[in-house]
Amino acid sequence: MSSAVQTRRAPDWLLRGEAGLGPCGCGGTRRKGSFLEKTLSGGAGLLRQVMFSEDVAGRPGLLQRLDPRLKAVSLVVLLVAVGLVHHVSVLVGAYACTLVLAAASKLSIGFFVKRVWLFVPVFTGIVVLPATLSIVTPGEVVLPLWHWHGAPQGFTAQGLTTAALVVSRVATSVSLVVLLTLTTPWTRLLAALRALGVPRIFILIIGMAYRYVFLLLGTVTEMYEARKARTVSGGRHDRAARRFVTASAGALFGRAGHLSEEVHMAMVARGYRGNARTLHTFRLAPADALAAAVVLAAAVAIYGGDLLLGR
Repeated sequence: MSSAVQTRRAPDWLLRGEAGLGPCGCGGTRRKGSFLEKTLSGGAGLLRQVMFSEDVAGRPGLLQRLDPRLKAVSLVVLLVAVGLVHHVSVLVGAYACTLVLAAASKLSIGFFVKRVWLFVPVFTGIVVLPATLSIVTPGEVVLPLWHWHGAPQGFTAQGLTTAALVVSRVATSVSLVVLLTLTTPWTRLLAALRALGVPRIFILIIGMAYRYVFLLLGTVTEMYEARKARTVSGGRHDRAARRFVTASAGALFGRAGHLSEEVHMAMVARGYRGNARTLHTFRLAPADALAAAVVLAAAVAIYGGDLLLGR
């Protein structure tokens, strides 16, 4: 049969450069995606963020050059100073300083801000929202919502001030923690905590949990992709996902337990005794001493500025 006859018999939508929607050109009914696939996609996105954070920690930025032990101690000092502040303006200034440090450490400001503010309004806002109402925090009503026995009820100035104080304090504290985690490789951070006297079992649990979260995520993703590649029926996504979760939960934990034993035996055979080790030795440099002085001055300025405003 000639090629011209074969071309005439082939449908037009099959001969196009990119896949079409069919002879009618319509897309049909949009199907709802599987909740399991969305969950695994979110987990893969988390893994990509962690890998990106490791790349950021290796950049030649300001905080990346400092000793991890100094950064851990400085974090505790600044968190204590921020926790003692009672004025929003001081916290706003401290938060602005975290943005300057992020820029000096070659972090993307947009990524840094999203990393903090995607979670602070959701969790902290829900907690402090009732405190802004007059039924919880009496005071001057600035935004009436209803009336009770002729008296306006709603958001009070005192409640809004308290909520702003809590939200700004949490945002500043989370920003400091994010700065530490983004500018310090995970292994060096664990080694620094161990060098500062954190118990060995605590370091061991954190390190193994950090590794096995992504190990389990990769195992589940591989199991789901293998099952999806062998599925040809057009069943409901949610029903198939529930059957997959039920059938593979036991197998997953069994594989995880077996793998954890093998990994532990391999680590012990290679000399692991619960201490986090890195290729870099900790050594304080003159820049670390200068950074320690700056941190102490910043903590004193934060607390002293709050005391001055309190007068």
